Amino acid sequence: MNELEQNLEKYAALAVSIGVNVQSGQTLVVNAPLDAAVLVRKIAKKAYEAGAKHVYVEWNDEDLTYIKYKHAPDEAFLEYPMWRAKGMEQLAEEGAAFLTIYSPNPDLLKDIDPKRIANFTKTASQALSNYRSALMADKNCWSLISVPTPAWAKKIFPDLTEEQAISKLWDVIFDVTRVSLADPIQAWQEHNDRLAKMVEYLNSKQYKQLIYEAPGTNLTVDLVDNHVWHGGAAVSENGVRFNPNIPTEEVFTMPHKDGVNGIVRNTKPLNYGGNLIDGFTLTFKDGKVVDFTAEKGYETLKHLLDTDEGARHLGEVALVPHQSPISASNLIFYNTLFDENAACHLALGKAYPTNIKDGAAMSKEELAQHGVNDSLIHEDFMIGSAELNIDGVTKDGKREPIFRNGNWAFELE
Repeated sequence: MNELEQNLEKYAALAVSIGVNVQSGQTLVVNAPLDAAVLVRKIAKKAYEAGAKHVYVEWNDEDLTYIKYKHAPDEAFLEYPMWRAKGMEQLAEEGAAFLTIYSPNPDLLKDIDPKRIANFTKTASQALSNYRSALMADKNCWSLISVPTPAWAKKIFPDLTEEQAISKLWDVIFDVTRVSLADPIQAWQEHNDRLAKMVEYLNSKQYKQLIYEAPGTNLTVDLVDNHVWHGGAAVSENGVRFNPNIPTEEVFTMPHKDGVNGIVRNTKPLNYGGNLIDGFTLTFKDGKVVDFTAEKGYETLKHLLDTDEGARHLGEVALVPHQSPISASNLIFYNTLFDENAACHLALGKAYPTNIKDGAAMSKEELAQHGVNDSLIHEDFMIGSAELNIDGVTKDGKREPIFRNGNWAFELE
């Protein structure tokens, strides 16, 4: 067995045991591009060895996606196959685990009318809202991982041949996911424990506000009362520990939907709907984006913000040190799963109900009363850099350093 084969075996084991933590008798649903077939077969075998009853695979193909966007009539993007949405809901209700292999081509739809993309994104989000809400409330175990695809690898490494780019990207993925270590599962357990210590510290602080300062950014974010920080491993409704993202370097919590004021500038491109948005600023007043600019992808950003009322409010604040392993690679991944774990980020749209005490048990109305944002979207964008400073404001008005020059301003034992 060569080195790539060994690493693929370890990656599959990591996804099954640490990512979704498949339980005996459980169904695993895998959403994957055709390029991931070799890994998916290994994941299926590992899942059955762990006791899975079924492994269902939902394949996707970006060439077919492009063909539809290019040639289908406009009304096609206002419909979603409800049999599929209902099927995902049923699987969630029956306790399935969900693994998504996320490897989008950043330029796939660059010549497609942004309105067509926005229409289908909204239509799909509406159809899948119950399923997505279940996952965001951690009712089920779910996880995201990535594999190199030709278009994505060439975007990161344009000077290499396609074969070289894919090989290079595999090496990077194995490094930042700790797969290249002798025992990735043990390494992840230790990593989750480190993030848990940071979570415990921040939860003990219960800051009233976070203040962000960097070139182009001067932002004040109110946090909801009884907010809860999370990071690393999560726990499902049935008490099963899982990792929603592999890799992950973040700890995150909930802003008050009406308590964000100031301006923020992105520091990495945002890959949204097969288009890149970059060089953008968002200006907030009383929680809402009231003005925005973009050097690239302005129309795409506009459609994103116009998805619904909640799309112009924040649903997440996340802290990631600039010295994270992913940032240390000095690569722009054009893939939010990686880029958001290289830099502090914010998310427009729906908040995770688990980021407020007892939030998973609250109704939509109760969540709204506590300042929790709701939306059809949840879109992370990166704002971190080596120049970012963040302060926390305590309930008695004291201002304490959290980040200095992009990294933690304190150390925990």
